[in-house]
Parts: sequence; structure tokens; C-alpha cells
Amino acid sequence: MYNGKCIMNKNDKDLPERTYQYGRRIIALFEALPEGKVAQVLGMQVLRSGTSVGANYSEADFGRTKPEFIAKMGDCLRELAESNFWLRNIQDSKLVKSARIQPLRDETEELIRIFITIIKKTKNDKNNGDETE
Repeated sequence: MYNGKCIMNKNDKDLPERTYQYGRRIIALFEALPEGKVAQVLGMQVLRSGTSVGANYSEADFGRTKPEFIAKMGDCLRELAESNFWLRNIQDSKLVKSARIQPLRDETEELIRIFITIIKKTKNDKNNGDETE
């Protein structure tokens, strides 16, 4: 099994819990949306993408090779970018108060920066090969 944790920053060790809690916050937002058609369509989109971040991270954590790890981390990054898009739509549509959604958007953007950094460090890491363990 490829252990991508060795290239992570010590501040990133909370990512399993942080990505899980991110999904929980997305669920809470979805539950707070009004019952209108637009709110529910946008909500289902962000619910799908936002809750998959933690699941994809969990899969990345058990990646067998460096390329597999990088690919799953890329999936996390794509889901975060998609979540950010839907959160922006929800915010701009004024379906919930901006004060409620802005902290979630801030967390999304911070997680995006973290995942970009991990992917770059992993790609540049010469000490961890592509072999399986």
C-alpha cells in the first residue's frame, strides 16, 4: 500500500476528520435549504459533491501506488471545486443567508489549497516510488 501520509504536512494529519466534518456541514446546509425546486436541485448537487470529498480522501489514503494516490487526491480536488461552484450558486441565489454559507465556502477554498499542495508535493517527491508494497 502506498502511504501518502509521509509527504503530508503535520498540519494535514487531521484531514480524515476534517473532510468527514466538511461532508456533515454540507448535509446540514442541504437540510436547511428551502423546499423549492431550485433549492433542492442545487442542494442535491452540492450534497453529492461535498459528501464525496471525505470518501475519496479515504480511498486515497489506502491507495496502493503513488499514481493511484495522486489520482484519488485529484478526485477530491475536483469534488471540492464542484462543491465550491454549487455553494456559490446557492449563495448568489440567496437561498440561505450569506453568513451561513460563507464559512463553508471559506473551508472549501482552504481544502482546495491543501489538496493542491499535497498533490504537488507528492508529484515532486523523489523518495516515494510507484511500486506497490
